[in-house]
Amino acid sequence: MKLTFKQFIMIPVGIAVLAFILMLVELALKTAEFPYFMTWIAFQAWAMYFMAGCTYSGGIKALLGYLGGCVASTVIIATGVALLPALGSMAFPLVVLVVVVPVICAERVPWLDFVPAWFVGAGVFFGIKGWGAPTMGYGAVAATVLFSCLVGLIFGVVTVLGRGKYEAMLAAKAAAD
Repeated sequence: MKLTFKQFIMIPVGIAVLAFILMLVELALKTAEFPYFMTWIAFQAWAMYFMAGCTYSGGIKALLGYLGGCVASTVIIATGVALLPALGSMAFPLVVLVVVVPVICAERVPWLDFVPAWFVGAGVFFGIKGWGAPTMGYGAVAATVLFSCLVGLIFGVVTVLGRGKYEAMLAAKAAAD
């Protein structure tokens, strides 16, 4: 069923309301006692849910990819720092050379095969640990990445369910007319 603009506009408005709610979630959660939520990560994960096919299994694969990215980043940072005295500026490039091989091999493992999420998760981890909050421990960074990712994936699920119900309602109404 092709939606008229009047029918379609409710979809972007609904998504805008969800984005507004996500911003309110940050206001509610972001405290000194609970620093493990970053809206920008949730927005990325929300989009990642769509890239993963808008399915629950795709969402799980995205979350597992973010987890894998956190693990890979931890290995890269910890090993690179340990090898820095011996290898100098080549420490991190050489560690990345080695770590990327098993990351790409995850493509062959069911549930871990959504490799783009590994790279996004790793990039987010590096962004927080390396530049955003270098004094945060690895566990706190991973908790921030994974919790924020989970919230974003939930918003992706809600978006798909809401749009599906809305379009089904419109289709039923059109069939009844």
